[in-house]
Amino acid sequence: MATIASTPVPAHQLVAESGQLPKLRTNQGAYVDPQSIGWMKPTPRDAPLEEMRRRYDEDGYVWVKELIPREDVLDMRQHYFEHMSPTGILQADTSPRDGIFNKELDPLSHNGVGPEDLPPEQQQVDLLIAAHVTPAYQKFVEHPDLRQFIRTFMNWQKEVMVLRTLLRHNVPYGVPAGVHYDRLFLRGGEAEFLTGWIPIGDCSAEGGGLMYLENSTELGKKMEADFMKRAESFTPEQRISAFNANMMSSGQLTQDGEHFGRVVAEGKLRWLAADFEAGDVVFHNPYMIHAALQNEDPKGRIRLSTDLRFYEEGAPLDKRWMRVWTPNDGL
Repeated sequence: MATIASTPVPAHQLVAESGQLPKLRTNQGAYVDPQSIGWMKPTPRDAPLEEMRRRYDEDGYVWVKELIPREDVLDMRQHYFEHMSPTGILQADTSPRDGIFNKELDPLSHNGVGPEDLPPEQQQVDLLIAAHVTPAYQKFVEHPDLRQFIRTFMNWQKEVMVLRTLLRHNVPYGVPAGVHYDRLFLRGGEAEFLTGWIPIGDCSAEGGGLMYLENSTELGKKMEADFMKRAESFTPEQRISAFNANMMSSGQLTQDGEHFGRVVAEGKLRWLAADFEAGDVVFHNPYMIHAALQNEDPKGRIRLSTDLRFYEEGAPLDKRWMRVWTPNDGL
């Protein structure tokens, strides 16, 4: 089970070491200016609880290292790619545990879960749907180390995970998710929620993981307040939709992370990235602005991850999300 220490962790263990900055870009637009890039702060899983909560409150996220046993995560990775192997997504003579993309294929024909740009073949779509309900995946999202940490961190007696999880792969040079904050998609419940993003396998900063806009919680709240004000004349159903007249067709803020950071955020906030390892989990608040990166992994690895949302039991949650993901479900 995950443990949280009551004794302080040495300060040098709570600070990310500087290194060569990665090259970052989203689905559209230019690479982010290196001067606008930084590294996320890793937090040991046995760091003091007060330090973890402070980081979450101040930074909008907490990246917990080695929360889930590495082999449990890699087992899930292997299971997923064995499940998807009939699509030909894997390079011949490679292990499903490695998840190496078949370089003979068109990346745009092998997109994963998303609001648009689904793969073209029905077999592919059927396998994406089925992947969300396999016993192995259900066991993984109920991992006791993950669930116990959430209860302790959030000071909840019991947590409720919405059934609409997003188990998605991001092949090299495919179509990653755009810039957004999660509240855009979960406006139907009054309670705040906790997002847990789990990379299912090692994922370098240039390998299609997430990047976070530094200290962007207040910007996300300001943007959401503006969206809600401009939606006052909408019907209740329209008002809570991420696809209403105020939004992009995909529900995102933009597909161009470089432009968003430079123009919308006025160049005042850096994009933060990380080299994630199997076992890590990133928790972030509903207004923290983030985006998936273009996967340019030099080894051809497919980024696999899952997005999980949690509420405290009994809190008014977004009931629309209490069903398993399917294409065109309106969310």
